Amino acid sequence: MLTVYNTLTRQKEQFKPLDPNHVRMYVCGMTVYDYCHLGHARVMVVFDMVARWLRESHYPLTYVRNITDIDDKIIARAAQNGETIGELTARFIQAMDEDAAALGVQKPDVEPKATEHIAQMIEMIERLIANGKAYPADNGDVYYAVREFPAYGQLSGKSLDDLRAGERVEVDSFKRDPLDFVLWKAAKAGEPAWESPWGNGRPGWHIECSAMGEEMFGRVFDIHGGGADLQFPHHENEIAQSCGATGVCDHSHDDLAGKHTQSHVKYWLHNGFIRVDNEKMSKSLGNFFTIREVLQKYDAEIVRFFILRAHYRSPLNYSDAHLDDAKGALTRLYTTLKNTAAADVKVNADSNEYTQRFFAAMNDDFGTVEAMAVLFELAAEVNKSNDAHLAGVLKALANILGLLERDPVAFLQGGAGSDDGLSNEAIDALIAERQAARAAKNWAESDRIRDELTAAGIVLEDAAGVTTWRRQ
Repeated sequence: MLTVYNTLTRQKEQFKPLDPNHVRMYVCGMTVYDYCHLGHARVMVVFDMVARWLRESHYPLTYVRNITDIDDKIIARAAQNGETIGELTARFIQAMDEDAAALGVQKPDVEPKATEHIAQMIEMIERLIANGKAYPADNGDVYYAVREFPAYGQLSGKSLDDLRAGERVEVDSFKRDPLDFVLWKAAKAGEPAWESPWGNGRPGWHIECSAMGEEMFGRVFDIHGGGADLQFPHHENEIAQSCGATGVCDHSHDDLAGKHTQSHVKYWLHNGFIRVDNEKMSKSLGNFFTIREVLQKYDAEIVRFFILRAHYRSPLNYSDAHLDDAKGALTRLYTTLKNTAAADVKVNADSNEYTQRFFAAMNDDFGTVEAMAVLFELAAEVNKSNDAHLAGVLKALANILGLLERDPVAFLQGGAGSDDGLSNEAIDALIAERQAARAAKNWAESDRIRDELTAAGIVLEDAAGVTTWRRQ
């Protein structure tokens, strides 16, 4: 039985979907004004893993991940580049899709764009105003009145009074309370705008996920996911908006402290932060990496393996040393499958002791750390026994996580070529020359060729008169 850690209640809970025949999961996606970074990679890979496991567990799933294609950063970047907003967002949506595909991320079932759901956002704002949860201001903006939602702060563990005490005094604010947040922004000259009952303008960021979540799934649904950085204020605001607009907060819980919580979503899942050399990743620190920059140096499956090797809720420390270690570990698994061809095996929880422990780990809040350990135990046994069936179990279990899906030789040899200056064909030719030298008992030449290949990062493996190779 699957258990998940619910950020709202700060405890693990048995997963019981509202409808066993239709699990509904909404994940906050990317704001498409630049290339995706490592933080985005973690969100994409983590919730791809969650989706894969839910489907492996026979839950019929609809996975929605939105695209924010209008906001302040997008407007500013398009103006800076001298291109239209549509041109900018289309270019980076394509780049996002390419990065996700490289990482083995399966496309969500639905990817709604904010600009395609403006009408739904306006309608939700109208309901919020009618319900006394929001108000139009004299400057043409519409704000959510956070004090009209007594449960505000429950997701993040922040109280309204604490938030108010830490808030800077605003000058000439049109807000009734400094904590109130914008639902609708009045149009500024030269910016895109849509007609609304409050004049031309555009939606605030927070309202889009509430409106699109309701449009996709109705007023209540099972899972809402995203990065830990979205917990406050974005997801906190979503709960306030959705509950305020519908009056429906059916998912009532008691948290660890016995405090009653309410939400339109049953389970809130958040993945941990990415750190770089033990420091927070940020552009100001100069330790900010896009997915594309990382993939210039490391195979995409190594990056996926690195992400899944840590528990999704834990901080993940990125460094070359950690990626190199992940490369070595994944190489060991692929080497096992190279040496012992995997039988075609279908697995379930009760196939054997390895599958039992793998499934138990994944059912404990998606415990990929323990699940990975099972893979390496399997590999060790296969290396000893050369058992094709167990090799098939190894491959099948790894496939559930989106790993070990490639031909082992293709992975180990790095594809058709590499940036090290030696193509696969050149390596094969040098190996043939070495074999000829060995046949002629020209050991000096044989050693020279081996040293040349070693210097180029090529590892030779001689066994039973056959030489195979892999890249370091």
